[in-house]
Amino acid sequence: MWETSARLLRLLSLLQARREWTGAELAERLEITPRTVRRDIDRLRGLGYPVLATAGTAGYRMGAGADLPPLLLDDDEAVAVAMGLRTAAGGSITGIEETSVRALAKLEQVLPSRLRHRINALQSVTVPMANTGPTVDPSTLTAIAVACRDSLRLRFDYRTHDGTSSIRTTEPHRLVHSGRRWYLIGWDVDRQDWRTYRVDRLDPRTPTGPRFTPRTPPDPDISGYTSRAISTSAYRYQARFTLRVSAETAAERITPTTGALEPIDEHSCTLRTGSNSLDELAIYVTTKGFDFQVHEPPELVEHIRTLAARLASATD
Repeated sequence: MWETSARLLRLLSLLQARREWTGAELAERLEITPRTVRRDIDRLRGLGYPVLATAGTAGYRMGAGADLPPLLLDDDEAVAVAMGLRTAAGGSITGIEETSVRALAKLEQVLPSRLRHRINALQSVTVPMANTGPTVDPSTLTAIAVACRDSLRLRFDYRTHDGTSSIRTTEPHRLVHSGRRWYLIGWDVDRQDWRTYRVDRLDPRTPTGPRFTPRTPPDPDISGYTSRAISTSAYRYQARFTLRVSAETAAERITPTTGALEPIDEHSCTLRTGSNSLDELAIYVTTKGFDFQVHEPPELVEHIRTLAARLASATD
């Protein structure tokens, strides 16, 4: 059983994690009675939190304008948040630098000296590399995240790699961050298929909606699915290789945005990657420094045979 103050914090966290909750769901999650839930909701309202009743479902949702609840962080969590804020300026979200500085100032004001020393020591030996890739507006990420969370259809203007613009209607599923770019995985309503969109190329339209029933995702491993979609499926030639090293070793040289790795055993793995050029595929896999075998496409198998013979004759 939660103590009252801790239970109220937990209740606030639940209300902010999902758009709507029934009283029964909240009671089950908090291990209390529905009557206690009603009393706790009244306490939150008395503290100024606009918790609204949901008509017809005996439920609740957090209204607009709610303040953030207090955060309870342990030492490691506080260090992680502080370092994340300090490095946000080198990230891939436009205009977040000033906001990060303000939040960091508030956090460091209340940090114990032992944690401040840990953070300063880590920061003093960390050298960030400037981000030269595309950036994303925070409001765009927020709009997409809300649509994913609340299962709301999302319409947006989308620019393809060649600059062509179109209006897309999607049932958004997840945001994926590759380290350099943000991607949206969603069901394209017009094309009736799953699609991967670069977030820096889209501009959401308002309002969102209507609501939809979430579909089964295209793959339980959304990260792997995204890696294959952006590194392989989008290209004319989709190649499959066996590398004679473990997936962990291969991952040191092959990023998820250029190839998808699947372990076979502790000494080998499968690499799937794509390109519009057979030469580019051959050079890419050869220069990684791993022994390999090419399986497909047939054009690439023949092309590598030709290149191998040409290279061999060059040393005769």
